[in-house]
Amino acid sequence: MVRFAAGAGLTEAYRSLLYLEQVLERGVKTVQSWSGPEGIERYLAADPKGRLIQSLKSFLTSESLRSTEVFGRRRTLEELIARILRDLREKAERHFGQEVRTAVVGRPVHFVGAEREYHNMFAEGRLTEAFRIAGFDSVQFEMEPVAAAHFYESRLDHNELILIGDFGGGTSDFSLVQVGPAVLKRGRTPEDLIGNAGVGLAGDAFDSKIVRHLVSPALGAGTDMRSMEKVLPVPGWVYSKLEHWHHLSFLKAKETLTMLRSVRGHAFEPDRIEALIHLIQEDLGYELHRAVQKVKCDLSEQETARFVFSDGYVGLDELVRRDDFESWIDEELRQIEDCVDGLLASSSVSPDEVDMVFLTGGTSFVPAVRRIFESRFGKDRIRAGNEFTSVARGLALKSLALQSK
Repeated sequence: MVRFAAGAGLTEAYRSLLYLEQVLERGVKTVQSWSGPEGIERYLAADPKGRLIQSLKSFLTSESLRSTEVFGRRRTLEELIARILRDLREKAERHFGQEVRTAVVGRPVHFVGAEREYHNMFAEGRLTEAFRIAGFDSVQFEMEPVAAAHFYESRLDHNELILIGDFGGGTSDFSLVQVGPAVLKRGRTPEDLIGNAGVGLAGDAFDSKIVRHLVSPALGAGTDMRSMEKVLPVPGWVYSKLEHWHHLSFLKAKETLTMLRSVRGHAFEPDRIEALIHLIQEDLGYELHRAVQKVKCDLSEQETARFVFSDGYVGLDELVRRDDFESWIDEELRQIEDCVDGLLASSSVSPDEVDMVFLTGGTSFVPAVRRIFESRFGKDRIRAGNEFTSVARGLALKSLALQSK
């Protein structure tokens, strides 16, 4: 397993973010980029900051988002993703001391925003093109929950029917899979995958509710402004974007900032709009995300936690109760429940027939999410481990199996 430099230590996780900065070299402006842990470090150290772009995979199904402007030049989504993939490939080549031109890649059962299978195929095609641009000759995709099943299976000494719950940032995916030594000995067949299901929400959707209830009101959401002798609400679409922290960099556009400065001049609470402008101008999406993640993690371990976010014009310090947070995400929890129940029903599998449930991904730590599975399968049948790397480890095992054929 490749480990990446992160601050003073090493990490097995490689965040799919890209930081771009305009630099002056010999009188010529050029754009340099960094990804993963190195990108985070460059971004945090920069003053003024460049452009931080995050969760690019979440936009793959969008036919309207073909490109974005970065320092005066249009760059396609595939090109931006390819920069991350190229960095990963080059780091892997240095680590292993050989060329890397093939990849086994995880993909969600349903990409974020996919309403039909066409959208999934469209997204997979764009991801394939990004790998091509990054220098890969061949790419094979594996469903992420199935990849997690490969990892789980590697530790088994008996056969099981398992339910894999893989909670990513933008998707929650579930698979019913036959696994075990006998399956490995005879060779896996399509019939071993009993069923797949997914829903386009997970950790990011939970985060958005924290932003909606704790952050947006402090930045002017729900307040009013005066326009042509009329009292009107401050435009709400900006706060909808703000709830998706990886969209924040797209708000850093001239026309958006001009509009917000005009709103500030007519707002009843201009200081809150000024704080919003500061958040966008300084591209503080990553810092905001860290604060949201911290309170979410704290609430997974205790009944109350403090949400703290402070930078310049923005200063928040609020006590949050777990039951309040769970009420905010009630709709998302119901959708996850419906997805799991629907998978069992469509596969004609009862909860009693499932030998074990393996949960992976950061959102699997949320107590309300775990209760969904404990209520159906019992605590004894819930397993977890390597929550942030089990999919990657399973993909590595799949790649080894393919090479041995």
